[in-house]
Amino acid sequence: MQGKIIGTGFQKTGTSTLREALKILGYSVKDTTPRALIPILRGNWKRIEKMLEGYDAVEDTPWFMIYRELDSCFPGSKFILTLRDPESWYKSVSKHIGNLPAAHHEWIYGRGKGIPAQHRENTIETYNRHNAEVKTYFAERPDDLLVVDFTKGDGWKELCAFLECEVPDVPFPHYNKTSEAEKRKRGAAWKFRMTRHRLKNSLKIWFISLMGWW
Repeated sequence: MQGKIIGTGFQKTGTSTLREALKILGYSVKDTTPRALIPILRGNWKRIEKMLEGYDAVEDTPWFMIYRELDSCFPGSKFILTLRDPESWYKSVSKHIGNLPAAHHEWIYGRGKGIPAQHRENTIETYNRHNAEVKTYFAERPDDLLVVDFTKGDGWKELCAFLECEVPDVPFPHYNKTSEAEKRKRGAAWKFRMTRHRLKNSLKIWFISLMGWW
């Protein structure tokens, strides 16, 4: 299998910014994919490899959680750990997830702890532990891991040096900043969508539990 660029950072650490930057550099990127969870829980790595056919890079959920397995599936890959101050990250991820249950959050943060706003200590501990484990995993392979913090000014210089490519003549993207105008659009249609997601996600959690796949 050809090596890929694999984002190992949690959601809300600049993963969308990383995605847009990689696209500018000409890479095809696979974003968050909830339907990958069941194959992962079942250890169906052939299915995961099939999902990633045609993509040069992956970022966000669930990919950052399976960096070790992806390292085995795609030898020669490059890994990018996006970081952010833990407190700032916690506030952002708590607001992003809100009170919406999701199977992949139950998987990431622990059964019964998938709502960060209700489990601050566990959420931050999970985040810090993951980042430390990524750094430890690549301790003897420093050329394979780039650690960046876009909130502190990291950008084209660090990314392009790591990927050994030229810096493009365009500003570095800072994506996923929701404007007040966009927030006001979240009316009845948004509430209906969230209700539908809540039901769908709860059924998925129930089904995975019933099948014993956690």
